[in-house]
Amino acid sequence: SLQIKPGDWHSIAVILYVYGYNYLRSQCAYDVAPGGLLASVYHLTRIAYGIDQPEEVCIKVFAPRWNPRMPPVFWVWKSADFQERESYDMLGIFYDNHPRLKRILMPESWIGWPLRKDYIAPNFIHTTNFISILFFNPSDSLIILSS
Repeated sequence: SLQIKPGDWHSIAVILYVYGYNYLRSQCAYDVAPGGLLASVYHLTRIAYGIDQPEEVCIKVFAPRWNPRMPPVFWVWKSADFQERESYDMLGIFYDNHPRLKRILMPESWIGWPLRKDYIAPNFIHTTNFISILFFNPSDSLIILSS
């Protein structure tokens, strides 16, 4: 596992590709700690003919929460397209110059980044004068009790 600064990531990605890491197995992102860094993680595999055991490397690119920006690797591995968009959508990591960086899971009107540890979910349902209880009875039919 390698830890890389956002400013160095694009150059390192190109070097890894040139050295045979031609397959982006997965990309994900996570919130390191509340108020801390955000990480974008890339799992790369070196696939070549005649190799029984492919080489793998895990790259972690850390960005500050207040300005989580890094270069995309869409231009190196096209499979990063949806994966980087999901990291943007859920954690707010901006991949500069990504060709289609927009929400992919949440509506465009959504406010905030749902997978950040300091995210506070908006209160969409007001239940002050209404209570619903949902349960299944032994005959597997749904029963709804409302008051």
